[in-house]
Amino acid sequence: MADSRDVVFLDGVRTPFGKAGSLYAETRADDLVVNCIRELLRRHPEIPPERVDEVAIAATTQTGDQGLTIGRTTALLSGLPSSVPGFAIDRMCAGAMTAVTTTASGIGFGAYDIAIAGGVEHMTHHPMGEGADPNPRFLAEKLVDPSSLVMGSTAENLHDRFPEITKERADRFAVLSQQRVAQAYTDGILTESLVPVATRSAEHGWGLATADEPPRPDTTMEALAGLKTPFRPHGRVTAGNSAGLNDGATACLIAGADTAAELGIAPAMRMVGFAFAGVDPSVMGVGPVPATEKALHRAGLSIDDIGAFEINEAFAVQVLAFLDHFGIDQDDPKVNPYGGAIALGHPLASSGVRLMIQLARTFRDNPQIRYGITTMCIGLGMGGTVIWENPNHAKENEK
Repeated sequence: MADSRDVVFLDGVRTPFGKAGSLYAETRADDLVVNCIRELLRRHPEIPPERVDEVAIAATTQTGDQGLTIGRTTALLSGLPSSVPGFAIDRMCAGAMTAVTTTASGIGFGAYDIAIAGGVEHMTHHPMGEGADPNPRFLAEKLVDPSSLVMGSTAENLHDRFPEITKERADRFAVLSQQRVAQAYTDGILTESLVPVATRSAEHGWGLATADEPPRPDTTMEALAGLKTPFRPHGRVTAGNSAGLNDGATACLIAGADTAAELGIAPAMRMVGFAFAGVDPSVMGVGPVPATEKALHRAGLSIDDIGAFEINEAFAVQVLAFLDHFGIDQDDPKVNPYGGAIALGHPLASSGVRLMIQLARTFRDNPQIRYGITTMCIGLGMGGTVIWENPNHAKENEK
């Protein structure tokens, strides 16, 4: 029986994120993933392709160019040997996060040495909920509130539950996200993990995507104040303080710490633990709170031990609910220091690995930080949290 072993995050990459109906309208979802896998292999020639034990790729809508067991098809399309298996996974927004925790569990158990995990969402080709047929008992038997199936409505419900989270606070957080993304681009922080993608347009010909399309660095409080509230008359949730509808893909390399040492690869992060938790689907945005509490408890840590937070910004109100619960200021520089999904976009199942890429960069830039978390809310009332340790912290203390 295998002993458990340490699991490490080696590297992660992503495509530039596009707006639905725009940048990638005529580009296949699986090709977005292939770009990421091939870039990981190119960046790490020290990993023999046949050493990859699994390819786990998430997608929320698993049909069309996101169907056919996308982990296997993209492994083959990427040029990995046919001996490398793959599978598809779905936990809505936390798909890529679950791909990482699932393969990490296999590594910790000894079933794998190296895995590729990631996710994709092409919301141009597959709008949220496309082809879904929710069981009528959900509503007929009042198992869930009708608003539970509309994510924007669940965000309005959060504003109701926490009236101290005003629209003004949500808008202020949104402006900060835009400003931080703009600064991260200026500093070259975001571009190092981006994979250029060839884009096709019948009208305009071929192009090359090299930067995220959604950011609006000129966003102001005044502009946000005038936006419509599509989910409720006189509501508080707008397109300006929420993530948009987006297309994009991510992928990362996860390995056993012993395998990384054998291959001579310095890990970017060590996984400490993870947890998923369920909440009332009508307030799905609070999911990160119990997930984080559960993960911290199991790891024997407290929120005060966490020096860096990457929280997916599906809606500003959801991030603010998390921060208020744990007594963290909404402008705290340890929260999403390079910006988040309000500015960058949220291609559902891919976003978990984007959070990890940005946390790994924070760790590299800040060796004084020991622990960080990646956390996100998940449709139908869930939250997911992964706790990571900074390997640069130990090196700093050795000096």
